[in-house]
Amino acid sequence: MIKSKQDAVYMARALKLAEKGRYTTDPNPRVGCVLVKDNKVIAEGWHVKAGLGHAEVNALSQVDNAKGATAYVTLEPCSHTGKTGPCCDALIDAGISRTVIAMQDPNPLVAGRGIKKMLDTGMSVECGLLKAEAAELNKGFIKRMTTGLPFVRSKIAMSLDGRTAMASGESKWITSAESRADVQRLRAESSAILTGINTVLADDPSMNVRLEEVVAQPVRVILDTDLNMPVKCKMQGLAGETWILTCNSDRQKIDNLEKAGFEVFQLNDNNGRLDLNAVMALLGQRQINSVLVETGAILNGALLDANLVDEWVVYMAPCILGDQGRGLFNLPAMQNMADKIQLNMTAVRQVGADLKLTFTVAE
Repeated sequence: MIKSKQDAVYMARALKLAEKGRYTTDPNPRVGCVLVKDNKVIAEGWHVKAGLGHAEVNALSQVDNAKGATAYVTLEPCSHTGKTGPCCDALIDAGISRTVIAMQDPNPLVAGRGIKKMLDTGMSVECGLLKAEAAELNKGFIKRMTTGLPFVRSKIAMSLDGRTAMASGESKWITSAESRADVQRLRAESSAILTGINTVLADDPSMNVRLEEVVAQPVRVILDTDLNMPVKCKMQGLAGETWILTCNSDRQKIDNLEKAGFEVFQLNDNNGRLDLNAVMALLGQRQINSVLVETGAILNGALLDANLVDEWVVYMAPCILGDQGRGLFNLPAMQNMADKIQLNMTAVRQVGADLKLTFTVAE
């Protein structure tokens, strides 16, 4: 049982600590821990990077004697040995008398086992405090652990009249500098940035994160059915990995791309195009928690039609591009009002001169 409002205060602090790993923990979840004894915070910790100490261990390392303390942890302490030892054992060995957890770990290797192990020692354990906030922080990890698929977010910049570019393809810049900076943060918190080959050929994008903070560069994922990826391009040689997903088996093209430093994955096709469900399944298997899609109307239309996007983030600029400009989605099969796809708006805020609109597809 949660005993006081102070419990919520300490858990909120643990969530703030977990956020410190927003750009660096993949493929692990973001976790924070606060140790409290005699109504005083005696230590804090968070998970900084995969392969390094977990939040609980980092907090325990800050104090000589944690016996009798309460631990506030944003995710159930792990009970298995991976690159580090079980965190529930570390809490037990340290003499922690009570552990308050925001949410159970969806990882099948844990999934309640950490809680049970602590309860079996006589420790007081409570779970569920600020659960929604903890889940929001790790929705990519949670989706991958529960479905095998990554959390997919598509970013679109558009004019007031719903255009993403001029008829020629010119699109720099529709939105404000503030919106473009906000997109860098979306990139930084993503495991991968995904686009189609048409965008690469038209824009030669870098698809990397340009922030002052230390970030783990997301994997760049290019969907390239026919292996038209140029060997020489801006993303070649940049920090991080670039994956080319294709259903083409041309050995010479594959060898040339691999020699240039790209990793090529061959997938099944769907009517001569890459099977998008297979794409997402592969990314989940490769421990990609979250994907940011930055692409044009054709691929965005296909993803919308296949219901593979969890969240749409639209930056709407106060400008007009005219009726000859390019639209958001290519959906040629949609002919009647009955075919419309209903969205739910979940957030609205102003970013610079633009509006940032967040949507999910209605059930």
